[in-house]
Formats: sequence, structure tokens, C-alpha cells
Amino acid sequence: MSTIKTVCVYCGSGPGTNPQFTEGAKAFGKALAENNIRLVYGGGSLGLMGSVATSVLDHGGTVTGIIPEFLRKRENALTRVQEMIVTPDMHERKRLMFERSDAFVALPGGVGTLEELVEQLTWKQLGRHAKPVLLANFDNFWEPLFSLLSHMRQTEFIRAGLSVDILKADRVEDILPKLKSAVAQIADEEKQLSPDVARKL
Repeated sequence: MSTIKTVCVYCGSGPGTNPQFTEGAKAFGKALAENNIRLVYGGGSLGLMGSVATSVLDHGGTVTGIIPEFLRKRENALTRVQEMIVTPDMHERKRLMFERSDAFVALPGGVGTLEELVEQLTWKQLGRHAKPVLLANFDNFWEPLFSLLSHMRQTEFIRAGLSVDILKADRVEDILPKLKSAVAQIADEEKQLSPDVARKL
């Protein structure tokens, strides 16, 4: 059976307006550390990105940050992480985040978070990978997206055979159990997306 050793977290470089977002990011970081699961994330120290990574580190966990050169100053790259990879561009960043992760979790965030999340959903929809993707639906943050996906199904832009397989957790304590249950059903070879294929997507 497959296991989860690394989780990629997509989230905002700002804190948002709801304290539950930061509280959830910190709690999830603690859960990752306590379960010996490495965090892979965008490398910044600000907003929810900083909250989840700092929490992992504060609780004895390990973190890989992957950040493009042009964002190192803007997002104040977190120097405490055990591994920081600086990429030439966003495409390389996303490719490496994919390759180094067993599952993906989207915390609340903005357009960048949405773009990274939707890319993984698209690749999964097209059969390019089978890694679990989960939305951390703190205070119903992602409900508008679930409504949009439902609308896409109703209007048949998401058709039979092209389902969007996405997990949802309203509470932090449900995230890892749902990911572990999903990934246990995936054979190791099904999770792999070769670098040459990733570069073509």
C-alpha cells in the first residue's frame, strides 16, 4: 500500500480576513510535523504560507520550500526551512512541487492558489496522475468553487468520464485521514508523472 511522506500545500501569501484561516494553517502544520510528513510549499514566510511552514518547523517537522528567484524578496523566503529550492520561473516551481509530493492540499488563498490547485485537478482529470487533491474548506471558504464545479457538471462541461476527483475537509483533523485513505488505494506506479511528461503539460 502507498503511504504519504510529503504533502504539497497551496495557500495564500496573505492571512486573509478570517482568523480561522491562520489558525487552520498552524494546526495543519502541527499535524504534519506530528505525523512525520514533510511539507512542500511555495517557500515564503508571509501569510498562510508562513503560518503553515513555521508551525511545521516549530513542532519539529521538516519543510521543503520551492520559490522562483523573482519572488524571494517579495514573499520573504523563509530561511529556517531545511531545504530551499530556488527556481528560474513558476513553471519549474510547479513541476518540482508536483514531483516531490504524494498529495496536495489547498488552504484558503487567492488567484495563485487557485491556479496551482486547478492545474493539479486538470492533470488528474486527464489521467496524468492519481495523487489525492483536497480542499481545506475552513469556514466554507471553497464553497463557491464547489458550486462552480457543480454548475460545470450540470452544463456538461464536466462530462461523464471526465469527473473532477476532489476531496473536501471542513476540519483540520479530517485532512490527513482523508488523504491517507485515498492514497492507500493508489498503486505507486499510478502516482508517477515523469519529468518529460510534466514539462509538456
